[in-house]
Amino acid sequence: MSEKPALETRFERGLFAARWLMAPMYLGLVVSLAILAITFMRELAHYAPQVMTMTSEDTILAVLTLIDLTLAGNLLLIVLFSGYENFVSKLDIAETVDRPSWMGTVDFSGLKMKLIASIVAISGIHLLKRFMEIGETHSGTPLDASQLRWLVIIHLTFVASGVLLAVMDWVTSRTDRH
Repeated sequence: MSEKPALETRFERGLFAARWLMAPMYLGLVVSLAILAITFMRELAHYAPQVMTMTSEDTILAVLTLIDLTLAGNLLLIVLFSGYENFVSKLDIAETVDRPSWMGTVDFSGLKMKLIASIVAISGIHLLKRFMEIGETHSGTPLDASQLRWLVIIHLTFVASGVLLAVMDWVTSRTDRH
């Protein structure tokens, strides 16, 4: 068996090192998580003083908004940790007591499924919020049937995409070759 030429070896090492170009993107996701946390706190500060005068529908809408932001934050964490570990480098925090059990175990396929599940959940919550607003004005204009129809179509598209991704993963896992 012959050895690789030195140029080829250096080229391959350079390609492998290029994965570190993703690191600033993951740092950007950390900043995005901070933005979401600030937005969550702003929304909480907006709704908290109104708690004694809010209707039950307004309370549910406020809670759904906070859940929506929390799910988006969870999604960011999953992408941040799993993406970094799958594509850049392993996180060397094994001895940390509060390390989430899923860290280090979510492969690219699992990441896709968690991503689409989160998107479907976020879309479903947004759709539920809009259904609850039927008859009210939103941004100065009432919600019309066309907008609602498009929201349902988009949500169903996310659901169908999730099902198709799951089927593709299942079919791939059943084959010998990938």
